[in-house]
Amino acid sequence: MSESPSISQSTGSRVRLGLKDNWRQFALLILINAFVGGMVGIERTVVPLIGSEEFGIASTTIVVSFIVSFGVVKALANLVSGQLADNWGRKRVLVLGWLVGLPVPFMIVWAPSWGWIIAANALLGINQGLAWSMTVIMKVDLVGPKSRGLAVGLNEFAGYLAVGVTAFLTGYLASRYGLRPVPIYLGIGYAVLGALLSIALVRDTREHVRLEAAGSSKPPTSMSFREIFVLTSFRDRNLFAASQAGLVNNLNDGMSWGIFPLFFASFGLGVERIGILKAIYPATWGILQVATGPLSDRWGRKGLIAAGMWIQSAGLFLTAATRQYQWWLVGSLLLGLGTAMVYPSLIAAVSDASHPTWRARSLSVYRFWRDLGYAIGALSAGIIADIFGMAWAIGSIAALTFLSGVVVAVLMCERASPSLDLAQDPKPLGQLK
Repeated sequence: MSESPSISQSTGSRVRLGLKDNWRQFALLILINAFVGGMVGIERTVVPLIGSEEFGIASTTIVVSFIVSFGVVKALANLVSGQLADNWGRKRVLVLGWLVGLPVPFMIVWAPSWGWIIAANALLGINQGLAWSMTVIMKVDLVGPKSRGLAVGLNEFAGYLAVGVTAFLTGYLASRYGLRPVPIYLGIGYAVLGALLSIALVRDTREHVRLEAAGSSKPPTSMSFREIFVLTSFRDRNLFAASQAGLVNNLNDGMSWGIFPLFFASFGLGVERIGILKAIYPATWGILQVATGPLSDRWGRKGLIAAGMWIQSAGLFLTAATRQYQWWLVGSLLLGLGTAMVYPSLIAAVSDASHPTWRARSLSVYRFWRDLGYAIGALSAGIIADIFGMAWAIGSIAALTFLSGVVVAVLMCERASPSLDLAQDPKPLGQLK
């Protein structure tokens, strides 16, 4: 690896870009994001079943309401996270995210009504929006422009592998000890360890951003948050394509989170085997991002994103159309493969198109639209399931996922040579007509 540029801080320490020079902090952030992902994993298998079995909720729409509260709050937390990171520093926002998340597992364990679960998921949304956003942004800050796909791939690998492993463990524990409280004890451990490590060992990365910006061949234009929001959401064709694909990706994830356990249980599948199915999808998603993230640096973002959306669609159609465990297993594997192709490529594509001085805010806007998909997916799937049945809900989301891939294929422009520092140009790629 060639020697990376560096600057001296007032303390006399050297700040350098690159994975080799920052591997200790990078590895620490990977571990912390595994705990962030584990906080979501404690809910993937057991919480929908708590609603239907412990609280006797018959309406699918009401059961998935906890995902709606999670998605809306997480999306809003994402939206402000970039601005807070630029103003307060990355570490402070990360620690704040953990402090908000600490009560979540206790509220789920002690919840006397479904309203407590919804409130806990609102806090979880803040935790995820702040903490996960910071682990992504800080890794991108550390490695510099040449390894964004790798950085995002490793970050999402840790987070979603933890989601999958925790979903399996909670299903296993629930089959032996009941839905509460034993499976949720994992979340208490994650929250405490994540908070302690963030407070004691994480260092801020704003100096890395200043170093990258100092090496820019063109100075950044002054952009307000409103301008960045409009640019990321609508005006720039690459950023628009990425934002809509992110929204639809998490739309189908929100649907699978709430609908799949109920769908599988309706055919008599036990909670342990449901836990396996719910683990296969995020585990595949997490593990394969170690490969798909770096591949997006070499091959480009567009092809992986479009093909990944279509593979997700195929997995959803297969799940909706079949009634056998082995086919559901294949469907979960396809859903995980497609998401692994899409997830790191989308974040890297947004980073490519954003100047370092406003990249955190652009990523926060992208993540706002992406995680709003949780709420839209859970709510729309719940309504469709109540009216037409759960198979129709899954199939409808599959069709929408396929169309989203078409939008990427038509609108996104592949950037030449992703190994170059493409984010140094402050001008947008191109505006939608």
